[in-house]
Amino acid sequence: MKKLTTLLFASSALIALAFANTAMAHEYSHGDIEIDHPWSRPTPPGTPMGVGYLVIRNHGNKDVILVSASTPRADHVSIHETLMKDGVMRMQPVKNGLAVPAGGAVELKPHSYHLMLEELVSPLKEGELIPVTLEFEGAEAIDVELSVQSLDADMEMPEMDHSGHKMDH
Repeated sequence: MKKLTTLLFASSALIALAFANTAMAHEYSHGDIEIDHPWSRPTPPGTPMGVGYLVIRNHGNKDVILVSASTPRADHVSIHETLMKDGVMRMQPVKNGLAVPAGGAVELKPHSYHLMLEELVSPLKEGELIPVTLEFEGAEAIDVELSVQSLDADMEMPEMDHSGHKMDH
C-alpha cells in the first residue's frame, strides 16, 4: 500500500508540474519564425512606459528583421537596446530594425534589446495578457501576447529602472 501511495503521489506531482510548465510557457510561430515566452512587468499607475521581452527564433535560411511592433495598450511601440557607455547605462532606439539571422535567435531581455511600450493607455497589471503585433521584413507579422509577470518572477533577471538612467533618443 505504501508503494502505491508513493507512486500515486509521484504521478500527481509530475502531472501538476507538466501543467504548470505548460501554463508558464507560451510560444507563437508562423512560417519559419517562432516567438518564445513573450512577457512584461506590471507598471505603477501613471507610468507612461512599459517593456516587452521575448525570444525570436528564425528557423529559415534567410535573415529577417523585426521592423516594428504595435499594441492597443500603447500609443507607440519602439525597439530599444540598452548599452553601457562610459559607466552610464543608456537606452536608444534600434535603427533599421533588429536583425534575426537565418538559423539563429535574438533574445529581447532586461539590460539588452527590448520593446518599449510608450504612452500606455492604462497600467500593465500582473496576470494580464497584452496583445502585441510584431512586424517583420522577410516574414509575415505575428500576433503574440505579453504575459505580465510579478516583479518577483525571474529574480535572476532584474527589472530595468528607466527613471534613473540617462536616455538618448
